[in-house]
Amino acid sequence: MRLLQQLSAKSYSTFALDTQLAELVELDSLAELMTYQPVVPPLVLGEGSNSIFLTDQNRTVLRYLAKSRIVLSEDEQQVQLHIEAGDNWHQLVNWTVAQGWWGLENLSLIPGSVGAAPVQNIGAYGVELADCCDYVDFFHWQSREVQRLTKNDCGFAYRDSLFKSLLAGQGLIVAVGLTLKKQGQPKLGYKGLEHLNQHSSVTEVADAVIAVRQSKLPDPAVLPNCGSFFKNPVVSQSVFDAIQSRYPEMPFYPQANGQVKLAAGWLIEQTGLKGQRIGDVGCYEKQALVLVNFGRGTAADLQQMIALIQQKVLTQFAVQLEPEVRLLDQ
Repeated sequence: MRLLQQLSAKSYSTFALDTQLAELVELDSLAELMTYQPVVPPLVLGEGSNSIFLTDQNRTVLRYLAKSRIVLSEDEQQVQLHIEAGDNWHQLVNWTVAQGWWGLENLSLIPGSVGAAPVQNIGAYGVELADCCDYVDFFHWQSREVQRLTKNDCGFAYRDSLFKSLLAGQGLIVAVGLTLKKQGQPKLGYKGLEHLNQHSSVTEVADAVIAVRQSKLPDPAVLPNCGSFFKNPVVSQSVFDAIQSRYPEMPFYPQANGQVKLAAGWLIEQTGLKGQRIGDVGCYEKQALVLVNFGRGTAADLQQMIALIQQKVLTQFAVQLEPEVRLLDQ
C-alpha cells in the first residue's frame, strides 16, 4: 500500500486540469484491500481516462492496481477468463487478440483499466463489454466482502450499469469474468471497417479499429483529453424522423427496442463548433465529439464549452446531450 499526499491531479486525469488531490492511496492486491479500512469511503479511480477533477479534492482517492489474468477454462469453442481490475484494458485486448480469441477486438485502444470497463459498459464499433462479460466481482465497503454479480445482475445498458447507480460509492470492482470465442464473426457495421470482410482475422479487425481511432482521436500524452466526451443520444422514432426529414444524410443506428442511436459527434459538427474553443478548451479539429485541453484549460473553460455544445445541439436538433466523462467536484 502506498499513501501519497498533496499532489497534482494532472497525472491522474488525462484531461490534466491543474487541480490538487489531498490524499491518494494505491493498493496492489485484494489482501491489501481487505486490510484497508477508511473512515469515509474513498473516491475510486482507474487510470483517469474518463474522469476530470473540476476542483481540488479533499476526499481520499483510491487506485486498485491488482492485475492478474487467469484462464478459468478453455475448450475448442471458447475460453473463460478472470481478469483483475487493475489491468490495462488495451493491453488486455492486445493479449486476447494475440491468442486469436474473438470478442474484444472492436474495443481496441479504449483507454483505462479493466475495473472501469463495467462501470461505463464501454463500447465501440457495435460491441459492448456486456457482450462478453460473465460476471463482475465487487468489494463492498460496508460488508467488507466480495460479491459476484452475474451479467444480468449488473444492469448493463448503453454507457450505464448498476455501478453508476445503486452501487455508486458503495465499494469497488476488483475483477471481471469474460468469455471469448475461438472462432468469430467480424462485426464490421461502422465507418472505417468497410475494407474488411467476414473472412478477416481477429488481428485484422483490431488493427483496423486502432487505425480508425488513431486517425480521429488525439493522444492524451500530447493533447490532454478524455476521448469521446458525450454519449451518443438514443431517441424515439418520431424524434429521429423529424431530424432525418431535415438532414437525410445523418448517420444513425437502429436499436433493438425501436429507438434510434444518433452520432453525437455529427450533431456537434453540424452546429459549427468543431475546432472552436473557449479559453484553452475546445472541440478537437478532427473529431467534434472530443474535447481537448490545449495546455492551460480551466474547469470554467470546460464547463462553458459543455454548456455551449449542449445548448447548440438542443436548439438545432431538440436533442439533449449528456456527458459520458465523469466530472468530479468536491
